[in-house]
Amino acid sequence: MNPMAGPGDEFHVYDTTLRDGAQREGISYSVTDKLAVARLLDGLGVGFIEGGWPGALPKDTEFFARAAAGDLELKHAKLVAFGATRKAGVKVEEDPQVKALLESQAPVVTLVAKSDLRHIERALRTDTDENLRMVRDTVRFLKDHGRRVFLDAEHFFDGYAFSPDTSLKVLESAVEGGADVVVLCDTNGGQLPLGLAETVAEVIEKTGFRVGIHCQDDTSCAVANTVAAVQAGATHVQCTANGYGERAGNADLFAVVGNLVTKLGMDVLPTGALAELTRVSHALAEIANIAPDTHQAYVGSSAFAHKAGLHASAIKVDPELYNHIVPDRVGNDMRVLVTEMAGRASIELKGREFGLDLTGRSKEVGSALTRVKELEAKGWSFEAADASMELLLRSELSELDTPPFTLESYRVVLDHRSDGEIVSEATVKVHVARERVIATAEGNGPVHALDAALRKALLPHLSWLDTVELADYKVRILTEHPGTDAVTRVLVESTDGEREWTTVGVHGNIVEASWLALCDALVHKSMRSSKPV
Repeated sequence: MNPMAGPGDEFHVYDTTLRDGAQREGISYSVTDKLAVARLLDGLGVGFIEGGWPGALPKDTEFFARAAAGDLELKHAKLVAFGATRKAGVKVEEDPQVKALLESQAPVVTLVAKSDLRHIERALRTDTDENLRMVRDTVRFLKDHGRRVFLDAEHFFDGYAFSPDTSLKVLESAVEGGADVVVLCDTNGGQLPLGLAETVAEVIEKTGFRVGIHCQDDTSCAVANTVAAVQAGATHVQCTANGYGERAGNADLFAVVGNLVTKLGMDVLPTGALAELTRVSHALAEIANIAPDTHQAYVGSSAFAHKAGLHASAIKVDPELYNHIVPDRVGNDMRVLVTEMAGRASIELKGREFGLDLTGRSKEVGSALTRVKELEAKGWSFEAADASMELLLRSELSELDTPPFTLESYRVVLDHRSDGEIVSEATVKVHVARERVIATAEGNGPVHALDAALRKALLPHLSWLDTVELADYKVRILTEHPGTDAVTRVLVESTDGEREWTTVGVHGNIVEASWLALCDALVHKSMRSSKPV
């Protein structure tokens, strides 16, 4: 048996990220981006990739041209061109938009058609009979030219509730023309799972047609509606990566596939592909220039993160007690968050992540837990700062080496010059390698200047320092103290090109909070350089 074999044509996973997903506010794919997205989706093993609307959008036309020229080699998926039926009163062979669908050379075409009587009369400004001919003629024309055709019945559920006979006749016209699948679209995203499933089952029973489902997420039910439609008999699901799409978005490809495979036991992806869900989700988010949703089902970094001490106690005995699946099935990982809500089990599990054996060290574990709770009460937060948490835990266990440097003092001044330029200058005095070092540097802000001065002082003594860069810097003013007395929390994310780590600092003075986080970042790097975990 082919190890890459999926469900074949029995079930369709159809992705429309490049067309419907691209309608999300803030997303603008270049042609190169579109090719990269298609390659990732093909590698995941989806069956169909909708590339866009050739003839309507220049970038989509170029995308299909480059794909036909060999810039896109698909190993699993079929490329789909999206378009509309012929215009009312126009012969199908003379409609330029239909011609563009053929010229795209895509082997599959998805046509959108009005299936709501109100849209037929008010939007198309034609009658039902002409709309049915438009559907039938266009499907048959494309079939006669060797294309496989799917029909997206737009606004189907709203139309079926208003005039069921009209909506069913649209489906019948498509099938008469040769459409392989009729896709029922919840275009306004207003359906709920039970009602939608009832309609899907009713349509299948009345027609016997092969039915697909396309759901928008305006009620936050797109994934649930899609799964409900499959349970009611749909064998074709249209989704977008990470739920990207217009308004509230579309059904999330990764949540839908995760549910179909792990909950319904359906092999809708090639063997081994499920473990790629998290990686592909994050890669597609990078291309879209949108931060990955940390709380996204299955693939979010918090999807299997546990904060409560009660959860951690159970997970210590058996991780499956508080995880609905084994995280690595979808390429994700379990994390234990250490906060003021933590218990001893949370500390022990966190220690395992750091490679620490805490067996028989209940006193140290208790001391670390007390320290965490004390600091969290003062505004510290360790759930997003694993590096600082590791330093705290190793310190309580007396397993932290001597820091690579110690501070004597630092000073930061702000120089507002006569020409309006504002420059910060920092001076640090540190002891490193048994030497007292003084260094001064300027920066575009006090923290930048302080970081530059510290690096200037340490670089001759710490060979690894030039690989460390500040990747992100976040400041939060805590509201427990009003006005200028507020406490500041700083999170610093650092990278050495191979890994990233986050440290935290808290103080009433933003510069001191930043200093604490910056120092922890370098101490953690020094520790890992001598003790890789």
